[in-house]
Amino acid sequence: MSLSASRPGKACTKVWEQVLKDHFLGFHLAANIFVATTVLWLILGRFARLDPIWAISSMVASIDPNVNLAYQTFRGRFINAILGCSVGLLFLTMGGEGDWKLPVALSVTILISSYVVHVPQMWRQAPITAALVIASSLTHESRRTGAEIGLSRVGEVLLGCIVGLTVTFVMSKVWPPPVGDTKASTGKAGGG
Repeated sequence: MSLSASRPGKACTKVWEQVLKDHFLGFHLAANIFVATTVLWLILGRFARLDPIWAISSMVASIDPNVNLAYQTFRGRFINAILGCSVGLLFLTMGGEGDWKLPVALSVTILISSYVVHVPQMWRQAPITAALVIASSLTHESRRTGAEIGLSRVGEVLLGCIVGLTVTFVMSKVWPPPVGDTKASTGKAGGG
């Protein structure tokens, strides 16, 4: 009995030691995400009557207890989202109908992001955003309706980024995270 009774105690002790070692960094991140999700849910879900899932997923990808890391991620997502949106809209207005637009637009977006823009943080955001804009038009009878939906989603993604950065900044003033490298603790490496 003493052997099985001590295992849960040891597990709890190990978890608590990790929490103390990380200076409650996981709690910082959880608090930031809780506040930002609530803000987005209220803005989009309650007031605008929109589904906030695009904004929330974007916020989760761009938030961090460390303001500098959150800013780098925000900058990368924002620049690459604008690039993807621009290329997506360009491909929507060019030529006729066809599924060929999506793979070509994604490839062009990646090339521009890689060789012209040079913002490595969140570089995948550019082709994802181009896909949002173009795919929305492919799934609707009207190119205009699809473009409107695609642009709305891009706006939601950008709003999620802005709310994530804003909450990170405000929370860092209310409850400053520990000084030092937070990449290892939060699992964020800046790419992607």
